[in-house]
Amino acid sequence: MNLKQKAAEKAVEAIQDGMKVGLGTGSTAYWAIQKIGERVAQGLHIQAVATSQASEDQARELGIPIIPFDQIGRLDVTIDGADEVNEQLVLVKGGGGALLREKIVESNTDRLIIIVDESKDVKVLGAFPLPVEVVPFASEWTLEALRQTGCKAEWRMKDGERFLTDNGNYIADCRYGTIENPQELEIRLNQIPGVVDNGLFINMADQVIIARANGQIDVRNK
Repeated sequence: MNLKQKAAEKAVEAIQDGMKVGLGTGSTAYWAIQKIGERVAQGLHIQAVATSQASEDQARELGIPIIPFDQIGRLDVTIDGADEVNEQLVLVKGGGGALLREKIVESNTDRLIIIVDESKDVKVLGAFPLPVEVVPFASEWTLEALRQTGCKAEWRMKDGERFLTDNGNYIADCRYGTIENPQELEIRLNQIPGVVDNGLFINMADQVIIARANGQIDVRNK
């Protein structure tokens, strides 16, 4: 069992019968959805929403009930991965391209559990490029404004074309090297016209589960 799978299976222990559950996106959340599917097959009754089309498709294949957003209300728990997490539980997310949907879902959950392997546990954020979702209109102006914040910003590409989110937007990957003040940067980025949202998740995670190569599982609580 790989580290991501270990962390994911630990997190899924928090899901109880009758809960409303948010399903994250990415290579770590994949394992959580797989485990939830196993538990549903064994008789667990839940309702779920997904943060991406890929996660929704996976959930449906596993028999996890997906409920429309206008029918599910506030969620009990959401399980998702992260690209970086620091000791204050500030996250960098969006490597899978679903940061906006993740932020919407995770802002409407009572408990957000983040699952990572030890490579994502950092002292200072910024080694991983910060994803920023940008509307296509006049996007080059927005990209230039992002560069003015002190980063090297480039469009995320896929198959020779600009990567499109599930919302039809672009992702600019912004390389800062270090992010010393995430709170200040988040405000500055979201004030740029054309920016939909950014991959800094601040004061959102309630628990981070870190799987380490030595077999240890560390749990960091808010």
